[in-house]
Amino acid sequence: MKQILNLLIVLALLPSLAALKTRWLVEQPGPVVLTLDGLAAREEARLRGFDIDDLLDAYRDMGVRGLGVYELRTEDWVERGKALYADGNMLRLIHPGAGFEPGWYYLSPRDPGEQGRIAGAWTLPQHRVAWLDRIWIGFPKDVLTMPLGPDQEFILNRYRRGNYIVYRPYNDRLRSWPPLLPEPVQAVVFAGEEALGFPDRLNEAAQLLEAPVGYVEAADQKGVLQIARMHPTLRVFSLQAEWQLKLSPEAAADKYLLAARERGHQILYFRPWPEPGKTARFVERVKQGLAASGITLGEPKPRTLQLPAYSRLAWVGVLAGLALLALAYPQPLGALISLGLLLAGLAYAGGQAGPLLAALVFASLGFAQHRRGLTAWLAALGYALAGSAFLAALGSSTLTITGLVPFKGVLLTLAVPPLLVALAGLPEDRDLRKVIAAAWEHRVRLGEVALALAALFALAIVLLRRGNTEWVPGLELQLRTALQDWMVRPRFKEIFGHALAVPALTQPWPRWVRTGLLAFSALAEASILNTFSHYHSPLFVSLARTLNGAVAGLLLGLVLATSIWMVRRWWSR
Repeated sequence: MKQILNLLIVLALLPSLAALKTRWLVEQPGPVVLTLDGLAAREEARLRGFDIDDLLDAYRDMGVRGLGVYELRTEDWVERGKALYADGNMLRLIHPGAGFEPGWYYLSPRDPGEQGRIAGAWTLPQHRVAWLDRIWIGFPKDVLTMPLGPDQEFILNRYRRGNYIVYRPYNDRLRSWPPLLPEPVQAVVFAGEEALGFPDRLNEAAQLLEAPVGYVEAADQKGVLQIARMHPTLRVFSLQAEWQLKLSPEAAADKYLLAARERGHQILYFRPWPEPGKTARFVERVKQGLAASGITLGEPKPRTLQLPAYSRLAWVGVLAGLALLALAYPQPLGALISLGLLLAGLAYAGGQAGPLLAALVFASLGFAQHRRGLTAWLAALGYALAGSAFLAALGSSTLTITGLVPFKGVLLTLAVPPLLVALAGLPEDRDLRKVIAAAWEHRVRLGEVALALAALFALAIVLLRRGNTEWVPGLELQLRTALQDWMVRPRFKEIFGHALAVPALTQPWPRWVRTGLLAFSALAEASILNTFSHYHSPLFVSLARTLNGAVAGLLLGLVLATSIWMVRRWWSR
């Protein structure tokens, strides 16, 4: 039976890998565009006494073609001297008989031709007053921060000078519809916390936009996902301004390089440092890193992915893996575990149940079946890679590779496999009463308590961190940076998990110790599946990270096993 199930897994791998060739071709890194924040550039020009066009030309010559151009707001219009703005209370004091209303806010453009633009910008009541040879348009709300539309003349000028225009419109529920949109624009990245048209006009906004929409990871902009389902997208990487400016140019550049090389980001959006030399160092390091990685600077294109229909045959492999997992336990326990996983996966993840089940089953399968020798480690690694192929074949789509729809069940992929491996290591006595009695009467030793507490602490750290830097020691962060300069950095969970597997499988441990070590070793396989569940990372990057972690972990494990053997030999003298 096991041979038939393993054959089904191998046969299901063939169409899965063939289908993934399509994704492999779509997700090649680059081209990317270095993009400067337009508001920050204007601030720099003002502080340094530069003409804005001269400053932007200098950045363009450095290789920074992208320019984030924000939609004009009333305050921008006023700051540039294009209009006067005052509240009605003050104007009424200055000229009581002019007719200004208290509590209203008045705007007067210097160019009379702009009156129509201001009058049609918002769906607000208006009150006009003629005073001092000017027309003042009043509104019952402070409109200083409300959007006025694009600076078309500036955008056209910068496009002709060679900039890649990233337009940044604001959403406001009181703005007139449809909003004015500029030409030409290569990408649209919404400013603020909402997509244009949120919440009721997202469909209309998607139809209005002609350029791809930029998705800023972790920005959590409301409505972007709905628009992205109907419109091409580009991945944007940007650090929060406060954080970026606290980093050295080299440290910030490394984060941008990692985003372009390993996470599929296409627009690298940054802000200049107050010291021009730091910005130049940042740009130069990014350009050098991109060149070393074979990533070109240019105009990014949206990625779209539709895997062939036969990619669904990966379900055959997943179901065969579930059946194989059931055979790793005494019956009917094994059948109940596999059936429970299947039903829980369907209930929890719905349409994403296939990728989730692939992660849970194949991260556990190797060590649940095999308990001794390095062949067990090879089997565990092989099953994990097979599960990764099934996961990618069932879960890859335009929305997942662009990061808009994440894998569902990340925490489960790290918590469930160690539990399944631990269950497979329990005594095989079918009399549950004897098992409970033996556990109850077992004499607990201080060493066992220490090992158990250390294991629980380590497991808690693994589950709580899940890649968050606030839980990462400074030494590890330095090591991460050093490793990723010359290779695709493996995950430390994989290195240490693989390393623990070697002594667990090759040394004469008591059953409960071996079971505990293998349960922790399963974190390596769980991390492999977790790596491939980050769909926005290119497949070759995830594969390189996995293989680097396996080799490093095996070498470390051999050293660890040799050291344990030498200590045992010394102790037994």
